[in-house]
Amino acid sequence: MLKQVAEGVLVHQSEILRNNTVVVQGTGGVLLVDPGITSAEMVCLANDLRELGQPVVAGFSTHPDWDHVLWHAELGDAPRYGTARCAAFMQDVRSDADWKTSVVDGFPPEIAEEIPLDPFGLIAGLHAGTTQIPWDGPEVRIIEHPAHAQGHAALVVEELGVLVAGDMLSDLFVPMLDLDAADPLEDYLVGLRLLEGVVDNVDVVIPGHGSVGRGDQVRARIDQDRAYVHALRDARVPIDPRVGQSAEPGWEWVNDIHEGQFQRLARTRGVRDETPG
Repeated sequence: MLKQVAEGVLVHQSEILRNNTVVVQGTGGVLLVDPGITSAEMVCLANDLRELGQPVVAGFSTHPDWDHVLWHAELGDAPRYGTARCAAFMQDVRSDADWKTSVVDGFPPEIAEEIPLDPFGLIAGLHAGTTQIPWDGPEVRIIEHPAHAQGHAALVVEELGVLVAGDMLSDLFVPMLDLDAADPLEDYLVGLRLLEGVVDNVDVVIPGHGSVGRGDQVRARIDQDRAYVHALRDARVPIDPRVGQSAEPGWEWVNDIHEGQFQRLARTRGVRDETPG
């Protein structure tokens, strides 16, 4: 179930939402990024790592969306890191007495009973401003940015030429904005600029969902995401292969994500335009 995408970096793609679990090999074990999604998939992942003689020594969640804060007992009890904001968000979720019911309501119903809840969202927040994951392996740089979700971070393993992009730079999903932010469009553009700042040292990009990009595709995906955000900013219909009639069969529902964002931003513009100056 694991495929090598670079020296010392492997990926497992879930059948659900094509989530990518990233494995970075270190000295005494592996760093596991965004494991998921179902119990069966995570048990299989744990078994594969045992067969490789590679225990999990650290975990990392790129952001607090439900499908990026999962874990399974079979993966062990290694520290699971995230940005301070990511961890705070999950602590707030779990502080609600009825949090499990609320969380399950957000799962796809067909797999709701296949996701372990007890370890859900147990993230150790790294101090604000932390730029590297503390572990015994290749240097993994943390690039926290405001795009997509509170506490979102990309990871760069420069010596291996790998960018782990979280929920950005996907060939399946259009940019998904944090629509509750004060300026979601500019936030996303800031995130893209930060990622663009590291691509000269990157040969492989691993998005949270979809296929791995290589070589020129890394910069091309940044350009494609930026063009989409510019289209939203200008209230234009985007020319983008991920939406419209060119959407991949079975993934036409990505159009719903786009339409929802387009309409929400249009309403926001309307309110702003009607506000007395």
